[in-house]
Amino acid sequence: MIREAFGMIYAGEQIINLRELVELRAVGALPIGGRYRVIDFPLSNMVNTGIRNVAVITNRNYNSLMDHLGSGKAWDLSRKSDGLFILTPYANRDNPGIYRGLVDALKGSMDYIRRAKQEYCILTGSYTIFNLVFDDMMRFHEENGSDLTILFNRLSAETYAGDRYADIRIKTDKKNVVTDIEVNPGLSSLDKVSMDTYIIRKDILIYLVEESIARGEYDFVRDLIRGNLGRLKVMGFEHKGYVGRMHSVAAYYKANMDFLDTKLQKTLFRGENRIFTKVKDEVPAKYIGASCVRNSIVANGCIIEGNVENSILFRGVYVGKGASVKNSILLPSTEVNDNAELQYVVIDKNVSVRNRSRLIGNEEFPVVIRKGAMV
Repeated sequence: MIREAFGMIYAGEQIINLRELVELRAVGALPIGGRYRVIDFPLSNMVNTGIRNVAVITNRNYNSLMDHLGSGKAWDLSRKSDGLFILTPYANRDNPGIYRGLVDALKGSMDYIRRAKQEYCILTGSYTIFNLVFDDMMRFHEENGSDLTILFNRLSAETYAGDRYADIRIKTDKKNVVTDIEVNPGLSSLDKVSMDTYIIRKDILIYLVEESIARGEYDFVRDLIRGNLGRLKVMGFEHKGYVGRMHSVAAYYKANMDFLDTKLQKTLFRGENRIFTKVKDEVPAKYIGASCVRNSIVANGCIIEGNVENSILFRGVYVGKGASVKNSILLPSTEVNDNAELQYVVIDKNVSVRNRSRLIGNEEFPVVIRKGAMV
């Protein structure tokens, strides 16, 4: 249980390859798995580790994210001492109101960082999902005298070929010291991919951020870490469990489909370390007449009269008579009317699909329907 660390989650990533899904929301607010948001994973990891001082740094389109997080009660972070802090950008002499990168965001959050009583900072992004308690990583960091430790997992070249977005790959020696970093390489022989999670001592973080800002450098990995590899002892710590990265529509689709695997459900959700989320009470799902559901996640409040297979339905989805939904993701309050057919489709909130409509994509390029549309 880590008592000497505070957590920071940067929820300001701009991932254009998520297209319509992030037009009106931050990546961390993206619904996933039938009932969760992406930010639930890094936030739950910190809470499960015992961290009780957590800040979420926002940048753009953060209304739905703030609504989801609220006071932090769902994660037991609504408390008098420490708790959950939501840090929004604001305009001043040095900042126009939009952060130019993570270093700029950390500079804008410097009052919070200096005020934190804990010695170490666990810094993460908001677009990577995994289940991990950071105790072993912290122990590794301290025992090796590391200035900064990067969490990574291994992926073969074939795993991410053709889907290379926001890749940060690291090279380590036999003692797990990071010797090189590649940022968004077109081709790479490195199989260690950063999970956008770092441990660093607070005083070192403050010094490096101030130094980078003084030089007009705003990229955390390219400028602050890679530019200081010769000065800092940077270590790599391997995570061997499941990792999903929300860096494209195809990756988002795959992560949701992965949740249909019962073995993954047990390791990711039903283990000792739970993933917490804001609970919204709804009536149980209702199955009417000759409806048929196979290998799917169906949230509360859904009404099913048609056929659903290999799909994920969020709260309040309606599937009409004779309608067929296969290999698709339907976000809250979607209406699929009678005799419509959906295959390999990702539908955002409050969408209505007309009678007898047909939307068919494929696994690599699912059809995406923006929020509030009628098709």
